[in-house]
Amino acid sequence: SRTFVEDKIYDEFVERSAERAKKRTIGNPFELHVEQGPQIDQDQLHRILGMIEQGKNEGAKLVAGGSRASHLPGYFVEPTVFADVHDHMTIARDEIFGPVQQLIRFKSLDEVIERANKSDYGLAAAVFTRDIDKANYIVQGLRAGTVWVNTYNALMAQAPFGGYKMSGHGRENGEYALQNYTEVKSVIMKISQKSS
Repeated sequence: SRTFVEDKIYDEFVERSAERAKKRTIGNPFELHVEQGPQIDQDQLHRILGMIEQGKNEGAKLVAGGSRASHLPGYFVEPTVFADVHDHMTIARDEIFGPVQQLIRFKSLDEVIERANKSDYGLAAAVFTRDIDKANYIVQGLRAGTVWVNTYNALMAQAPFGGYKMSGHGRENGEYALQNYTEVKSVIMKISQKSS
């Protein structure tokens, strides 16, 4: 996932993200202590590993992971973290659908909103900050179907979920989801005279 990090905390964030990735528990997703399961199939495994190679080839700095988790049977990828990612890189433009974090530096709120929106996708976003005014400003500017503040992936049955742009198909959950299951019909009838 693209993670935009404010310049003043970027270096510390990179270090902590790498440390956290190295401690992440991967394995059978049905075991309670496991945080990350395998990829769905071999094709997806190879797609993710190819994206990781592309990130390295385009100049992103690999700070954690980057390989198949060979100590486990199945299609496991090590939790991977890239630093020094730039907007033009493939790993910053395309959806990876794997355990790959791309850390991108920013300096101003307007800059991060513009850069976050320069994507063909807009399923979801999250803002982490102690400043509620900053959070509200960013939330209003982001082109994403769901934006979480100081949390992530918190879903509720009554809150619609779906993306903008090329992400998702309509909305799930809430009253907006009902529109996916209904068809609207207009009936216009002219009645010339009332019959007696």
